[in-house]
Amino acid sequence: MLSANKVVLFVLTGLVAVATVFFNGYIFLTSLSRLQEKQQQTPSDTIIMALALADMAHQLVCYFWMTMDQVDVNCQIETSPYTFMLLLIYSLKFTIMWDVSFLTFYYSTKLVNTANRCHTCVQAILKYVTPAMVLIPLCGLGTCMPMLAVFHHDNYTIANQDCGVLVPDTRSGKIYEVTYLLLADVLPGVVMVKCCVSISIHLAIHLRHMKASTNGAHGPKLGSQMRVIQMALSLVAIFIVFLVVDLYVQYQIAVNHENMLTLTFFFTSTYTTITAMVLIYGKKSFWKALIHEFNALLDGSCLACLKVPEHKAKANPKVRS
Repeated sequence: MLSANKVVLFVLTGLVAVATVFFNGYIFLTSLSRLQEKQQQTPSDTIIMALALADMAHQLVCYFWMTMDQVDVNCQIETSPYTFMLLLIYSLKFTIMWDVSFLTFYYSTKLVNTANRCHTCVQAILKYVTPAMVLIPLCGLGTCMPMLAVFHHDNYTIANQDCGVLVPDTRSGKIYEVTYLLLADVLPGVVMVKCCVSISIHLAIHLRHMKASTNGAHGPKLGSQMRVIQMALSLVAIFIVFLVVDLYVQYQIAVNHENMLTLTFFFTSTYTTITAMVLIYGKKSFWKALIHEFNALLDGSCLACLKVPEHKAKANPKVRS
């Protein structure tokens, strides 16, 4: 990757970083205010708050690394700060992937009510959401620590080098990289796809039963449940697109020694931004609060015409003949 392209990615990632911090910061602060008001928190709120924190931390560390790479063009700074930041970036990426997977898993258990032994075990697991949100980052950090032993800093890529980048060169290093990608990308993806299939099957069966119960008199209506279903399926679809792109970029870095690490950061930042937007739309309380704040910001200004209706218009009842 040429230096000019790295500058473009640096600017684009900066724009995405603003959106990532804004949306995830909004999610975290809104969840925190609800916690203070109600003095109780659902498991989904706990997972979403942990995900928002991981997204913001990942974005800030990524952009700080990219800033140092632009400033330290001749690699005058020693490799230790770069190594520490890369370990944080990879471990936070591990945390983000598993938090999204765990959130999808949670919604699948709530939407698919199957009275069996497995479902009972799952409900018991979900009682320990808070310890799980602490354990996932620790597992991510522990998974990334072997990089110090099997990777090296001699980053001789095709075009130009990034300072202090850990790259796999030995056989053990490449084996570890494949293992990391399986644990951080593929395995949570498998869990999410499984949950997606379960939700889709449940939705199809539920719609068929509703249609049969009304004899086709009107279309089945799921109300707020449909919003959660759309959110869960959207999270899986976005993750699959990101997974394909991320695996391709990692392949180019490991096999062809392309200097594409900044491209990885850009795609991950975009993924965290879109995921946060989907979560805000899917959680009705987040969406209503955001619309209210948006309308309050435009109130009394020349842009008041852009205000979004906060309530659905009531349909006029049909007059029977």
